[in-house]
Amino acid sequence: MTEKPLTHKQALAAVIQALGGSWDTERAVLALRVAGHWPTDDEAAGKEARRNLRELADDGLIVRPESDQAVYRLA
Repeated sequence: MTEKPLTHKQALAAVIQALGGSWDTERAVLALRVAGHWPTDDEAAGKEARRNLRELADDGLIVRPESDQAVYRLA
């Protein structure tokens, strides 16, 4: 039986849960790259990372304590 690879969102969630701390776009891009996600350019990487961070916040895994900054932490 073959296991399905993690989605980018699942991979990012696993890293955030393992490492904790504060998560911004740059740190999320690095985590996604370590997980094997190499988008075409830095702009695309940032968009993907921000989208995943917003979705994880919507799921309740992370929170954005300051509304004027795009920095998240575990809920």
